[in-house]
Amino acid sequence: MDVLLSLLIEIGLYLGLGAFAGILAGLFGVGGGLIIVPALVFGFTKQGFSVDVLTHMAVGTSLATIIFTSLSSVRTHHSKQAVQWNIVWPMSIGIVLGAFLGGHTAALISGPLLQTIIGCFALLVALQMGLGLKPKAARNVPGHTGLAAAGGVVGWASAIFGIGGGSLTVPFLSWCNVKMQQAVGTSSACGLPIALAGAASYMVAGWSHDSLPDWSVGFVYIPALLGIILTSVIFARLGARLAHRLPPEKLKKLFALLLLVVGLQFILK
Repeated sequence: MDVLLSLLIEIGLYLGLGAFAGILAGLFGVGGGLIIVPALVFGFTKQGFSVDVLTHMAVGTSLATIIFTSLSSVRTHHSKQAVQWNIVWPMSIGIVLGAFLGGHTAALISGPLLQTIIGCFALLVALQMGLGLKPKAARNVPGHTGLAAAGGVVGWASAIFGIGGGSLTVPFLSWCNVKMQQAVGTSSACGLPIALAGAASYMVAGWSHDSLPDWSVGFVYIPALLGIILTSVIFARLGARLAHRLPPEKLKKLFALLLLVVGLQFILK
C-alpha cells in the first residue's frame, strides 16, 4: 500500500510538471524538452536516484514524452499546410540514425559531465533567444544527401540534449530559405523521428544498468512519462492561447532568462 501511495504521489507531481512544461512550451514556442530535462534532473535527485543514471533518465524520459506531444503538433501544422514533407522524409533518414547514435553516445558520458553539456546548450539557446539572433537566408534547400546529413547532426545532438530538435532544425531551414511558418511546421514533423529513435536508444542503452530504479524501461522512467504526457498536450494549447495575448518579444526574453539560470546551475553544480 505504501509503495502504491508513493507511486500515486509521484505521478501527481509529474502531472504538475507536464502542465507547467506544456504552458511554457505553448507560450514560448519551443519544445518542452528544454524545460522537462532540468525539472526531471531536479526531481530525480530529490527522489534519491543514483547520480550515475538520473541525468540519462531525465533525457531519455523527455524524449519519450516528445513522441506524444509531437503527434498533436504535427497534425496541427499539417492541417495548415505548413509541413514540407519533401524535406521531412530525407532528413528523417539521417535523424533516425543520428538520434540512435546520440543515445548511445550519451550513455558513454558520465552523469555530471552530461549535465554540464546540457547546461552549455541551454546557455546558447538563451543567448540566441535573448538577443534575437537568426541566421540570414543564404542558400537553397540541399538535395536528399545533404538533408540526410543535416538530419544526422540534428538527430545526434537532439538525442544528447533530450529535445525535439526545433532549436536546431528551424535555424537550419531558415538558413536554407524556407519560410518561417513552414520551417516551424517542418521542424515539428522532424521531432517525431528524433523522439522515437532517441527514446528507443536510451531504452536499449540503459536496459541492464544496475542503478536503475523500479518502473524503469532502460533510461525511461514510466511514472514520469505517464504523468507528463497526460497534461502537457492539454496545457500546451492553453500556453499557445496565452501567447497571443502577451508581447512575444518580452516572453522570449523572460524564457531566455529562465534558460540562463538553468544553464548556469547545471554548469556550476
